[in-house]
Amino acid sequence: MMVVDTKTKRCLYLQLVCLLLSTLKGEGFYMGITYVQNAVAKGAVCLDGSPPAYHLDKGFGTGINNWLVQIEGGGWCNNVTTCLVRKNTRLGSSKQMVKQLAFSGILHKEETFNPDFYNWNRVKVRYCDGSSFTGDVEAVNPATNLHFRGARIWTAVIEDLLEKGMKTAKNALLSGCSAGGLTSILHCDGFRALLPTTTKVKCLSDAGYFINAKDVSGVEHIRAYYNDVITTHRRIYLFLVLPGSIQVCVSFHNIWHKISGRHFLYSMQLTIHGRLRTF
Repeated sequence: MMVVDTKTKRCLYLQLVCLLLSTLKGEGFYMGITYVQNAVAKGAVCLDGSPPAYHLDKGFGTGINNWLVQIEGGGWCNNVTTCLVRKNTRLGSSKQMVKQLAFSGILHKEETFNPDFYNWNRVKVRYCDGSSFTGDVEAVNPATNLHFRGARIWTAVIEDLLEKGMKTAKNALLSGCSAGGLTSILHCDGFRALLPTTTKVKCLSDAGYFINAKDVSGVEHIRAYYNDVITTHRRIYLFLVLPGSIQVCVSFHNIWHKISGRHFLYSMQLTIHGRLRTF
């Protein structure tokens, strides 16, 4: 049995620490939170009534006029009970969100780890409404104090980013994963409409396509679940571009069964770049 002396142990320990620090450096860095305070007056608030938030790292060099907006994922709440639980977490309240968020992967600022977007203006929009930014209910039940204002949050955040320079963007990419990926699908054309016609706009949905099919037990779970989401968040409207370039605002109630299927993607003006993970 080999005996390792104290000096060797210390050297090994320091090497391990250096390795871990190197790994952490590759995983990302931290950006401070920005609260959209003026959104509260517009009723654009999280489930608990707190202001929406995002994290922004400004671009530089050749990427100074390019914007990457990534939407946080986190599922949905489909009834009062699940929304009440969510209200007391970071997915329902900006009061519960961390003040510093790690920017890694597509948000990383080093070219070595993120050669395509490292010098763009990179934004992480926090998710706190539980409806992929689509609900808009004016009334608030005092018994629950739940606010269903996802659509207003979306507008308030994008308007804030436009004022911070996105209105002069040369390129803009709207992205998201899971529920954030669905957001990038649902709001793709609306995102395009808010930017100058000269801006090149793309949308990326990472694992944001949820198939309307029966589960292993033969139950139409997705259909029932999304129907509950719509019922709970009620006045859900989307900006769509239908075939023939006719722009319309339609009720999610009437097209929910198409939203998760190919019909919605066919109706979009912009190209959706989808990415589904396989296990």
